Amino acid sequence: MDVTRPSCALLVLLVLYILNLATCMNAKINFREKEKQILDQILGPGRYDARIRPSGINGTGEAPTLVRVNLYLRSISKIDDYKMEYSVQLTFREQWLDERLKFNNLGGRLKYLTLTEANRVWMPDLFFSNEKEGHFHNIIMPNVYIRIFPNGNVLYSIRISLTLSCPMNLKLYPLDKQTCSLRMASYGWTTDDLVFLWKEGDPVQVVKNLHLPRFTLEKFLTDYCNSKTNTGEYSCLKVDLLFKREFSYYLIQIYIPCCMLVIVSWVSFWLDQGAVPARVSLGVTTLLTMATQSSGINASLPPVSYTKAIDVWTGVCLTFVFGALLEFALVNYASRSDMHRENMKKTRREMEAAASMDAASDLLDTDSNTTFAMKPLMRGGVVDSKMRQCEIHMTPPRKNCCRLWMSKFPTRSKRIDVISRITFPLVFALFNLAYWSTYLFRDEDEEK
Repeated sequence: MDVTRPSCALLVLLVLYILNLATCMNAKINFREKEKQILDQILGPGRYDARIRPSGINGTGEAPTLVRVNLYLRSISKIDDYKMEYSVQLTFREQWLDERLKFNNLGGRLKYLTLTEANRVWMPDLFFSNEKEGHFHNIIMPNVYIRIFPNGNVLYSIRISLTLSCPMNLKLYPLDKQTCSLRMASYGWTTDDLVFLWKEGDPVQVVKNLHLPRFTLEKFLTDYCNSKTNTGEYSCLKVDLLFKREFSYYLIQIYIPCCMLVIVSWVSFWLDQGAVPARVSLGVTTLLTMATQSSGINASLPPVSYTKAIDVWTGVCLTFVFGALLEFALVNYASRSDMHRENMKKTRREMEAAASMDAASDLLDTDSNTTFAMKPLMRGGVVDSKMRQCEIHMTPPRKNCCRLWMSKFPTRSKRIDVISRITFPLVFALFNLAYWSTYLFRDEDEEK
């Protein structure tokens, strides 16, 4: 009995130990408490200094800190031609290695630590060099976070809205393509201390179904743009956004109305030359409308020193409308000249008729002998017969088609109207052919 009692007690103790061990193994770890302990451990007072940049490659202090950047383009709200700027909303991310922030991941159970205060760790001094305005988003909470991974990698992400400058070349407006850049550079750290790199793989992402009112985002290109100043060389990144202007809006709002105004001005060529009020009012109205259209187009564009494609179009259309008005002035002058000429011919015929009547009366009243009076008449008859014989042997002069067709319109004013009906549309069609072929093919050549 004495031997069995110690063995039983030992067995009981073993069972209790196994149960206690199983209870400890099944106990849940409070990871939030562990995160607090790790943050206090790596970021506590006297342990981490956010003013000192991380070490470079392989932990060497002489090598620069490498910061990899990527962007997520959320929206582009506007592209302003007059101010030459565009507004964009994006998620901006930076990632770098800070070995001072390494921690134990508890066997892979703790993937990363999250911070919302950027001043707790060292941050790259990046700024947007072509920025005009910008703001953070704080609704409902500040849209920013910092993730610290067990190996010391730091991921910084923030949502920002920016208004950036975009110098534009408007020579081909509105058949143009514009390239707007987004530039990011270090403000104080030179390339000896800090180098920005694009993240490998897909550094720039664009939201699906990106909608712009007057442009289409064709493509984007990433590049480097390091700058040298008298204080050193600074690392810089840039992404070029290539926008193509949507032409359908301008075709409906500008080109078709201008064509209609030019065609309406040609209606005066078909009106009677005596309808002075109708032709003058039509010409002046189309001229003023065309001038208003041109001024409205230029009001939405910046004053530039070169000629734009839209300036050529509106200028030529305005010239055609003004030419139609001048054509009526020329027709009016030719009409009055024709009337004056007809009056002169009528007066001359009346004077010749009166002179012939006077000559006939003088001939009847003369008292000369018959033989003397008949000789001139006989001579005249002989001459007339000889002239008729000559006319029979002479071939009549041939008239070409144009002269034959123009002979249908006896007055010069009518001829000017008829010529204008053909010349104005023909010249305008040739201008359209030259205009569209020049600017459309020039655009394709510049892309190549």
